[in-house]
Amino acid sequence: MDDKTILEIFGENIRFYRKKLNISQEELAFRANLHRTYIGMIERAEKNITLLNIQKIANALKIEITDLVTRSNFDDNGRRI
Repeated sequence: MDDKTILEIFGENIRFYRKKLNISQEELAFRANLHRTYIGMIERAEKNITLLNIQKIANALKIEITDLVTRSNFDDNGRRI
């Protein structure tokens, strides 16, 4: 097991699914009814967020909460391997 924290895994997964939908942080924030800078802080693992906001983000990305907390492997460009 590597040293990635749950916040890093969570942030990487949000970025992955956001880019998969080809939407900006601003668009994700709009869809989740959150602030754009807040989304950026989450993606950079700078914020530990509430379950309610996790649900908002998962709904906005049209995925399950479990998809956001499952450890994934990414290459140097943030693409899932």
